[in-house]
Amino acid sequence: MEPACIRHTDLPGTSRLFADFTYHFDRVARFYRHNPHDPAALEAAAAQVNYPDERRAAMVRALVAQNGETESLRRLAEPGTVAIVTGQQVGLFSGPAYTVYKAITAARLARELTARGTPAVPIFWLATEDHDFPEVNHAWIFGPAHEPVMVEAPGETNGRQRPVGGIVLEQPPVEALASALAGFPHSEEVIALVREAYQPGVTMGEGFRALVKKLLAKLDLIFLDPLDPAIRAISAPVVAEALGAAPELKKRLLARNRELESAGYHAQVHLEEKTSLFFLLQNGERVPLRRANSDFTDLRDRAAEVSPNALLRPVVQDYLLPTVAYIGGPAELAYLAQAEVIYDRLLGRMPVVMSRTSFTLLEPRTEKLLKRYRLAVPETFVDPEHLRERIARSLVPDAVERAFADAHDGMTHNIDCLHAELERFDHTLADSLKNAKTKMLYQLEKTRRKIERETMRRDERAAAEARYLSGLLFPHRHLQERFYSILPFLAKHGVDLIDNLYDAAQLDCPDHHVYTI
Repeated sequence: MEPACIRHTDLPGTSRLFADFTYHFDRVARFYRHNPHDPAALEAAAAQVNYPDERRAAMVRALVAQNGETESLRRLAEPGTVAIVTGQQVGLFSGPAYTVYKAITAARLARELTARGTPAVPIFWLATEDHDFPEVNHAWIFGPAHEPVMVEAPGETNGRQRPVGGIVLEQPPVEALASALAGFPHSEEVIALVREAYQPGVTMGEGFRALVKKLLAKLDLIFLDPLDPAIRAISAPVVAEALGAAPELKKRLLARNRELESAGYHAQVHLEEKTSLFFLLQNGERVPLRRANSDFTDLRDRAAEVSPNALLRPVVQDYLLPTVAYIGGPAELAYLAQAEVIYDRLLGRMPVVMSRTSFTLLEPRTEKLLKRYRLAVPETFVDPEHLRERIARSLVPDAVERAFADAHDGMTHNIDCLHAELERFDHTLADSLKNAKTKMLYQLEKTRRKIERETMRRDERAAAEARYLSGLLFPHRHLQERFYSILPFLAKHGVDLIDNLYDAAQLDCPDHHVYTI
């Protein structure tokens, strides 16, 4: 089924920068190198790639060690092959559903670019260096009741900033996941995949990669773990150059932040004079490097031990790879607007920055309920109480609604006529009537809301359906794709759902997709 589309400006929380990037790129073009809406941009970016043969060979060797021999790696080894890159933090049980949507977008774009004559492969960057364990140690799912359930992995960092990719899960919470998904028709198949990926003693990075690789096997993604010593050795020259240029890079970034803010946008990554672009990997920790003068030249010989921050990381990534496009979400697109000044200094080029495909998944029941209550999907993106009120309004008999509308219009008209006469008679009395009008209309609206609540109270089914819609489409006031793992959808509808989403992804549509399963 072809998905319907919703403009991102109709979604809650859309930033002005992302809205303009999507619909008015000319307003933000100075912060990027290529227009993602221009069909010729990918070929232009490919022409700017300068990827030495020796670096290609070294990267392929390192990636074969991580992935094994694959068709995508065979093609990457060939001169002229470029990369479509995406990535994500290594969250428990594959993280939020948009992890899969990112990978789908990258694979679709690589296929289309190859068909146009530029051989391309999809590469998934595993953000194993990040050290915020509480951000990735849990997954939100739902069971047959369609209520949000959190499954959390035990683990202690003892206050240490440890790269999450290396954190060991002695007992991954697979059984808790299995219990929550029990009752869905495909839960056993999904749990078998999870159990195989998340065996006792697995690291966060290993489990994430194994599960995503199984779920997306048909896409032939190449996975890249930057904690690999071989990868760090290959990236050392560009990290060393960044260490030597740190004062200049900091100056450029601070200027870019001011430029973004003066244009009415936000700087995704907060930056101050004392902010560092570097962390040092030592004794299993990721320690921030801070110096008053940003002079890190003495560390250039230890570049392989240095981990880049969020602004420098994509530049290191695109030094390692022949990247022509990066697929990201709104936050990534925002910080790449900042990172463009680092690209300019260290690489002299930048890939096309493109938005990932964005989905809200509807079930047939969901679609029927939306029609029954005369709701558009964006109208469900409110807190549960407001959704209940909207549904209640649809349950009030049309005759009652018309009577209230007539009362409102009649009262407004009659009071306005009286107000006009009083203005000529006594201005003070006219002002008093104006206040009285506000109170009367408020009481009328208050009565209407009481009727809606009473209607909802009488209709227990509608109340349950309001909870279902809220829990599935806007859980905990988050978009579905940002909150739930893809796993409950697969457990309910089958792993083949991923194939259907791959087919449904419309790269030429910049909007949010609403897909009915």
